[in-house]
Amino acid sequence: MLYIIIAILIFGILVATHELGHFVAAKLSGVKVNEFAVGMGPAIWQSQRKSEAPWEEDGTIYSLRLLPIGGFCALEGEDDDGSADPRSFGRATWWKQVIILCAGAAMNFLTGLVLLVVLYAPAQGFVTEVYGGPIDGYGTENCGLLAGDRFLSVDGHRVLVYGNARFFLNRAGETLDFVVERNGERVALKDVYLPYQERTDENGTFTRLRGLSMAAAAEPAGPLDKLAYAWDSALDLVRTVWISLGDLVTGAVGLRELSGPVGIVDMMGQVGSSPELSPTPLAAARNFANLAALIAVNLAVMNLLPLPALDGGRVFFLVLNGVLYGLFRKKISPKYEGWVHMAGMAALMCLMLAVTLSDVGKLLGF
Repeated sequence: MLYIIIAILIFGILVATHELGHFVAAKLSGVKVNEFAVGMGPAIWQSQRKSEAPWEEDGTIYSLRLLPIGGFCALEGEDDDGSADPRSFGRATWWKQVIILCAGAAMNFLTGLVLLVVLYAPAQGFVTEVYGGPIDGYGTENCGLLAGDRFLSVDGHRVLVYGNARFFLNRAGETLDFVVERNGERVALKDVYLPYQERTDENGTFTRLRGLSMAAAAEPAGPLDKLAYAWDSALDLVRTVWISLGDLVTGAVGLRELSGPVGIVDMMGQVGSSPELSPTPLAAARNFANLAALIAVNLAVMNLLPLPALDGGRVFFLVLNGVLYGLFRKKISPKYEGWVHMAGMAALMCLMLAVTLSDVGKLLGF
């Protein structure tokens, strides 16, 4: 139960961090913030800071609310372009609006990156994937790879962290391109033919392999190496989200494979309480930090999708209006844009309901 509570708090903190990004960008842009709240529901504490600074002349309400499940940043004129306040969001220049809208996702990505930097700080080195050699009987002896080659790219995808080479090797077709490091030099291998081969051994065990073996090589890491690995890990998380979205669109995975807040909190609770995965409180903390980094980057990517009701959807309308104004001196009516965002929000709520019901069904064994 304790780990579930911690998971809920982490999820809430990540959402509040997203809103903090909007808040900071709005303040720096001179846009009035009516209220910045941590948590949702009834307010249990509020304070209105008075300042002589132009951007604070009316004061922003800072509040702490009862339910630790997120927060919000209420901007003046955010949903009503008719606000008469010169510091309203709707009266800010378009590039300031874009910065404010993207700042939430940027803060989520930064949060994930910081978590990864902290996680990798104690590391003495990192493990990389190298070619272990051909598997007998699969005819891959002359594929061009040599034992000890370190994979830099597989089928056009950079190998950022351990596991990438095997992952993209398993997703590729029969002909692949490789870039490897061999004796300190980069070597490019084009159009390497490596078909899958299906075998059943004498015990009836079925395998589907390319006939390549992977090995691991340890490399020492200094401070800059750790920062670089944390950055590459964050980029890999972004790429993982995009690949997952692509698989969802193409039907490679179904809605059943998606998880919402209920599923994520349950997964984090299981990870924290599992003796195998988290034998000590420190191991549990590391696992929570890893999952929190994944969720933070996931939130960053999802919020920038050009879909109605999301920050990316609002940025899309800003760009579209800019193009329309430049070509025809006309913009889409805020009323119609509002309708689109309302429809998008309704669709998003329906999707979240479906995913939540699916998560509950999986918890109940359905």
